[in-house]
Amino acid sequence: MAIAYGGDYNPEQWPRETWAEDMRLMREAGVNRVSVGIFSWAKFEPEEGRYEFAWFDEVMDLLAANGIEACLATPTASPPPWFAATYPEAVMVDAEGRQLTHGSRQGFDPSSDVYLAKALAITEQVARRYAEHPALALWHVHNEYGCHNARSYTKAASAKFRVWLRDRYGDLDGLNDAWGTAFWSQSYSSWDQVAAPLPTPTIPNPGHVLDWKRYSSWRLKQNYLAEAAVIGRYSDKPMTTNFMTGSHPEIDLWEFSEVVDTVATDHYLIGEDPHVNLAFAADYARSLGAGRPWILMEHSTSAVNWQGRNRAKAPRELLRNSFSHFARGADAIMFFQWRASKQGAEKWHSAMLPHVGTDSKIWREVVELGSRLRDLADVEGSTVSADTAILWDFPNAWAQEHQARPTNEIEAQAVFDAYYAALWRAGITADVAAPEGDLSKYRLVVVPAVYLMSRAAAENLRRFVAGGGTVLVTPYSGIADETDTVYLGGYPGAIRDVLGVRTEEFHPLIDSAVTLASGGTGTIWSEDAAPAGAEVRDTYVIPSPTARTGDDAAPGTPSPAWLVNRFGEGTAHYLTTFPDPATLDRILATAAQDAGVEPVALAPAGVEVVRRSHEDGRSWLFCINHTGEDAEVKTERAVVTVPAGEVVVHAETA
Repeated sequence: MAIAYGGDYNPEQWPRETWAEDMRLMREAGVNRVSVGIFSWAKFEPEEGRYEFAWFDEVMDLLAANGIEACLATPTASPPPWFAATYPEAVMVDAEGRQLTHGSRQGFDPSSDVYLAKALAITEQVARRYAEHPALALWHVHNEYGCHNARSYTKAASAKFRVWLRDRYGDLDGLNDAWGTAFWSQSYSSWDQVAAPLPTPTIPNPGHVLDWKRYSSWRLKQNYLAEAAVIGRYSDKPMTTNFMTGSHPEIDLWEFSEVVDTVATDHYLIGEDPHVNLAFAADYARSLGAGRPWILMEHSTSAVNWQGRNRAKAPRELLRNSFSHFARGADAIMFFQWRASKQGAEKWHSAMLPHVGTDSKIWREVVELGSRLRDLADVEGSTVSADTAILWDFPNAWAQEHQARPTNEIEAQAVFDAYYAALWRAGITADVAAPEGDLSKYRLVVVPAVYLMSRAAAENLRRFVAGGGTVLVTPYSGIADETDTVYLGGYPGAIRDVLGVRTEEFHPLIDSAVTLASGGTGTIWSEDAAPAGAEVRDTYVIPSPTARTGDDAAPGTPSPAWLVNRFGEGTAHYLTTFPDPATLDRILATAAQDAGVEPVALAPAGVEVVRRSHEDGRSWLFCINHTGEDAEVKTERAVVTVPAGEVVVHAETA
């Protein structure tokens, strides 16, 4: 076997004489797989009902002749101009109620019956024609579901939303109860009164908005299933679509991952420490596939075209990025795209073959990467084991997007990123888990601002800790149920017993911080938590005396910052503020020690180490040095020297 290597191939952008050169250079680079057909709808069907495939037959035959697999896409993410011109009602409407027009990509309304009919028609043409082609390895259904058009506010969408709500709640009484419509005289007396949540004079109903986001995610999954059903009538090849695990949290990937044959994802560098976000995206892709190897469908060789400042990658960064995905479970390393476009919206997006050609840093690193992946073919099929999980839930993130909350300083993704980064700094490989998912194989579970926590999720955590697990829980967790209804009786209502604490009132920090007794600082949040069995490990003084009255909460009285509670056979750590990174690292180290969790190796700061293993005992230690200094990675079996900025894959003895 071999690690799949390549990228998106768009031959329709180039004259035929270029195609032969592409094949030659792909062989030179070690490319063995390309994604084709993704944006070919207008070329396949230049006029409604008139199909032209002869040119693509030639492309597929060239790939087969050169030993290159085709990841064949349905081109349904970008309808041709004739679609919008003929069916303007099937073009998306944005959240402000504006009708959008053709001229970009993904401009269709996912709820449109017309769109779906045309998408299925072109899907059937492609599937029937190429199902038996020797180049075909797998199907790439659509492209980046939810990117740019996750929510379209058309009349068709409102109609289908009502059907979805009937299925979810049964009747209007169930809907009114779930949404709390007794508030502000919002009770519905007819289904016709319910529509997509367009702009309102003031704060919209949180339950309404949350369910709209749920519906919109579900609708996209139904479109995938419809296309997959058509393909399945002609082909038994595996099917997937490319998620975006490091960004674009518009679709519920836990639900979507249940319907793909293998998980695939795209990732582009974002944030101040982009290699940490990359590691999260890779860990999440692995977790969505229950630990099985997955496909990196797209990433970039260097700069992208859509960020405000499109930074070119430093020398060797292409290799470090690729190997980080590889280390965390990818068995396919692919890019957008093969040849850099000379025209169009993404002409400044880097590619495997850049504008300047083969005499370039990018090309040399592309060729080197292909060679190194060939040498590591034995790694294919191996897996990554983790005894730590960090929770992520899409409805929780969507609920926290609502404008009415205790503070707009808390963002679910930002909290998650901070705690994932602490795990990364500690060298702890972590899975990403759903709050209601199976936690039985983990020793440590991190719960980062899981505000929206169903009763089932709360019981899941309760079982985990009672059975001997360790949790580290942040503020703003366990506050409301799945309908965004607050748990009564004190915070954090869903898991108060697990944490051994009861809080009466939140005190968000406004342009201030708290100083911990241990010397660290906390920002964004504070609360006057009362221990109910938990041990207080650290404290601070809430800096708002006017918000604290009575003898028991006099100005200057310390409030718990970090509490630890024994619950059953396990341990629960609870923080009441968001500590600085050094303090968080110290607290996480204590929680990890309680759980018996250790990194796979001892490595200096900035050196990423992950192990992949086969069931037969063979294993590889991936050592990625993100620093400018040479480093040593130490395990019980070996000491591995990793030069500055380099990647070393150490084969361990079985």
